[in-house]
Amino acid sequence: MTIRVIIVDDQAMVRAGFAALLSAQADIDVVGEAPDGRQGIEVSRRTHPDVVLMDVRMPEMDGLAAARALLDPPAGVVHRPRVLMLTTFDVDDYVYEALRAGASGFLLKDAPPADLISAVRVVAAGEALLAPSVTRRLIADFAQLGRPVARKDRSLRLKGLTPRETEVLELIARGLSNQEIAEHLILAEQTVKTHIGRVLAKLGLRDRAQAVIFAYESGLVAPGG
Repeated sequence: MTIRVIIVDDQAMVRAGFAALLSAQADIDVVGEAPDGRQGIEVSRRTHPDVVLMDVRMPEMDGLAAARALLDPPAGVVHRPRVLMLTTFDVDDYVYEALRAGASGFLLKDAPPADLISAVRVVAAGEALLAPSVTRRLIADFAQLGRPVARKDRSLRLKGLTPRETEVLELIARGLSNQEIAEHLILAEQTVKTHIGRVLAKLGLRDRAQAVIFAYESGLVAPGG
């Protein structure tokens, strides 16, 4: 199945470069481009892409506001694409807010071409693109910025998990990949994936990125813990 993609970035050369790279893939079709968030929303609602590559910092409307509009559309708009945020810095202040808004992850603009192609495929498949280094940074940001933590409701929801599922959630939140979790728990990687799927379903979470945020806000993990 062909993955439909639009590219939203205020730099024309970036859009052209990404479009050329992705269009060269047999399973990816670039169906639109936009120079800012506002036009990105319009293009998305017209073309119905599977994945939106969204720059974080743009004029008119930034990527965070545009991502929120796409992921929480008004009544009558049923299409919700996956959003992959593009940023120049891995410590971008918007990373947390973008993930909280429902973005499926983020990618550095200077990432190798193969990483961009893989990221589009991963996100299109419904997975979150959240590297362990990003997970650790995300958790550190909670402590640094003093984010509000509403633990009571989330703590109650944690009780619905089995001990193994809770353990898997904690390891996700500490930045371990599926392979690392499998090695740590002496499980097959497919078994780990099954546990993660059950955790997301029980907690009503969309993907791995939201699982990290939930684990911190529930008090399951803490910065530096």
